[in-house]
Amino acid sequence: MAEDGGRGWRAEVDRDACMGSGMCVVYAPGSFEHDDETKAVFQEPPGDALDAVRTAIEACPTGALTLILDDGKV
Repeated sequence: MAEDGGRGWRAEVDRDACMGSGMCVVYAPGSFEHDDETKAVFQEPPGDALDAVRTAIEACPTGALTLILDDGKV
């Protein structure tokens, strides 16, 4: 589990935009996986530190991932 337990943030996946490149799984394998349609799925609770999840989100070639902080900031 991530050091912060995932508290205070989460990631959302736009399944229409996701093309299944797997970059999120490469950078944050404890927080993202592919489903049967090869679409990204965010795991609750996340298994990676927030920095790894941020890197995974930035690496998404289609911009299908969004970081949501509980205080409303992205």
